[in-house]
Amino acid sequence: MGTDSQLWHLELSNDQWVSLPVSGPRPAARYKHAATVFDEKLYIMGGSRNGRYLSDFQVFDLKNLTWSTIKLNTEANDVKSKDGIRVEVFPATAGHSMVKWDTKLFLLAGLSKNVTDRVTVRFIDLESHNCGVVETFGNVPVARSGQSVTLFGSKLIMFGGEDWNRRLLNDVHVLDLETMTWTAVETTQAPPAPRFDHTAALHAERYLYIFGGCSHSIFFNDLHVLDLETMEWSQPQMQGDTVTARAGHAGVAVDGNWFIVGGGDNKSGAQETLVINMSKLVVSVLTSVKGRDPLASEGISISSASLGGENFVVTFGGYNGKYYNEVFAMRVKPKDSLHPKILQSPAAAAAAASVTAAYALAKPETFNYAEKEDSNSKVIPMDNTSQRDLSAEVNLIREEKKALESSLIKVTTENSAVKTKIEEANVNYAELSKELHSMQGQLVSERSRCAKLEAQIGELQKMLESLPSLEAEVQSLRTEKSAFERDMELASTIPRQPSAGIWKWVAG
Repeated sequence: MGTDSQLWHLELSNDQWVSLPVSGPRPAARYKHAATVFDEKLYIMGGSRNGRYLSDFQVFDLKNLTWSTIKLNTEANDVKSKDGIRVEVFPATAGHSMVKWDTKLFLLAGLSKNVTDRVTVRFIDLESHNCGVVETFGNVPVARSGQSVTLFGSKLIMFGGEDWNRRLLNDVHVLDLETMTWTAVETTQAPPAPRFDHTAALHAERYLYIFGGCSHSIFFNDLHVLDLETMEWSQPQMQGDTVTARAGHAGVAVDGNWFIVGGGDNKSGAQETLVINMSKLVVSVLTSVKGRDPLASEGISISSASLGGENFVVTFGGYNGKYYNEVFAMRVKPKDSLHPKILQSPAAAAAAASVTAAYALAKPETFNYAEKEDSNSKVIPMDNTSQRDLSAEVNLIREEKKALESSLIKVTTENSAVKTKIEEANVNYAELSKELHSMQGQLVSERSRCAKLEAQIGELQKMLESLPSLEAEVQSLRTEKSAFERDMELASTIPRQPSAGIWKWVAG
């Protein structure tokens, strides 16, 4: 690559991966680390190797192609969380996310030996090298790994992952970096299936793209889009090359193109480096590798960098039967002059088309009738008849424009009326639901009371069934009583014989 290492990027071809010749010692090979580029330096933190989590913080200078270790400044070895559990400032971690904002790196979630119930946020100041645990507020999401975290203005958007109980997630949480407050976001339409080890990117400062990932048994190759203005999910169809299912891949967006590298399906690594045109939703295979190449690894990282006014993407690490610590770089082709594609629902798209048509008709093309002197052109005279025809055509277009505007107003009015009816129906539905719940409660109470009454009725029926035998027994007792009374009366009428007492018994 030449003799001057600081000019290596000038020798790269577009859309071709090149392994960079690193000077000096390298970091330990790893995967599932976190990486990002800032000020022409690639920063990596943590990861996993041979079942052991790593906690080192390394930096790769993209100018002179050398690695170095950064010693972070911490006032204490640990801090106390809200639950009274002591949390290390930087424990050995893997499967976490790292995002650059201003001059700080924020690290979120991930697996470590220190188990916490909620997501922990840590920071590294790249100027002072101070680091620590950030105190967050609000609805802090459950701890997880394999999530995606995307920067959107001054907010971080977290999607999906897998919690400590191996429960798959597809929730959306937002961390405001200015207030350090978490918010759980309610979305509409069908969200992506719960997953982890996917990748995410932001498009046109409005759309969050989610690609791939896996569950415990399925690997995905689908694309989902979350409109961050309406918080509505959609699943647009991609065009172009066939995309294999994968998880553990890495992605980065550069000038409206989303570069995706690595990943796999636990059987083989994904050998294709993909580029997705985020405006046209067209996917292309940019390049491909063979066999167990570092670029076909799971847990690889990819970051974007700007060198000499040109864009590059840089990868590090990964695992596909072997752990890697190589750095690859690719020069990105200059951006095409594309307008971001606004993804809308069919109703919104139809309304937008109507407005566009009306706006176009409201600004008719200005016809230039002035003659221009040009030796290579002919002057075409236009008579009054032609001018009248053009005027008539313009008037006709204006009439059509008025008709379209009238139709648009009518449709808008009808939409408002329908919206009002829908709101009224929703209110009625809510009231009816409340009444239904009340009636259901009363019905349960009445059923309980009926059950008690049926039990009492059963007991009474048993008593009624035994009543004849009781009556017969009473009648028998009455008969015995009458006979006994007659015997007593008869006995009272017979005269008693005088008794000789004890002496008669002795003598006899």
